[in-house]
Amino acid sequence: MLKNSENQLKKLLLMGQQKAGKSSMHKVIFACAPPKDLISIGVTTNVSQIQVRFMGNLRIDLLDIPGQPKLLKEYLTDFKDTIFCNVEVLVYLFDVEMEGEQFNSEMITFRSTLSNLSQYSPGSKVFVLINKFDKIKETERKMVFERKYKKIIQEAEGFNIEVKDVFATCIWDETLYKAWSQIVQNLLPDRDIIHNSLKSFCHQCNCDEVVLFEKQSYLVIDFVDVNEKKDILKYERISNIIKQFKLSCKMASIDIKKIMVKSQKFHVQIEEFTENTFILLLFTDEKVYPAAIEYNIQYAQKLFKSINGSETDKLKLLL
Repeated sequence: MLKNSENQLKKLLLMGQQKAGKSSMHKVIFACAPPKDLISIGVTTNVSQIQVRFMGNLRIDLLDIPGQPKLLKEYLTDFKDTIFCNVEVLVYLFDVEMEGEQFNSEMITFRSTLSNLSQYSPGSKVFVLINKFDKIKETERKMVFERKYKKIIQEAEGFNIEVKDVFATCIWDETLYKAWSQIVQNLLPDRDIIHNSLKSFCHQCNCDEVVLFEKQSYLVIDFVDVNEKKDILKYERISNIIKQFKLSCKMASIDIKKIMVKSQKFHVQIEEFTENTFILLLFTDEKVYPAAIEYNIQYAQKLFKSINGSETDKLKLLL
């Protein structure tokens, strides 16, 4: 029997116009599908429901809602009490190339979605992804994003739900990982405990930076930077690179357990930490030896195996 909030099934709606990239997006993130294999993906004609286990104890009930106008209208009217009940997070996608009447029409649908969400799941969180930004000239991206961001925020006013953030994304780079890392972080319970545990471990290892990744998706769960640069996009870029590297290794039937990178300025070590996470440790102090870091990791893993609790319970042992 599920006992606590850490084991709750959390409902996530993935919505937006047809061909905005909803199905491709969740396949890249949660099914580890290479983006190049999704170029000719078919149109979603029914609600696609998948359950994703994240960090072992968090279960995400992801509903991919078809975006064809006729079907979407039915879900917004005839089945709204089923679709919008008990929603934790809504992820709404816009196709950045949609302009003029098409964009205005999508705004009407967006407001209807927020209205239903406000009625059946008040207090839920909303993330908006303006997708396929790779199709916009780099010199125009900032202007296009700011214009659409302003319109989206205006349309979201008046509902008792919060638009947590708006992202410019595409499936080919780290922008996708930045968006989805923040989305799943908002679903995780006890985030303060996770952060403080990493901070403690970073101090014990005399590291400059520590990053915790979810094992399957390689989304960033949390990070600590003693220099407080807070360059989250850097970690998402690393996440994307490592995931693509591991996919290449998997195709060659090679299983990677640890990655070590050394330069004249820093040393990076990436390896399995808990059963459902990988950890990245970066240090610049020449007095810190990789063997000492490895000892600390192995010692922490022994602590983790000593209890049968959740991932958060295990990380709490580092405090």
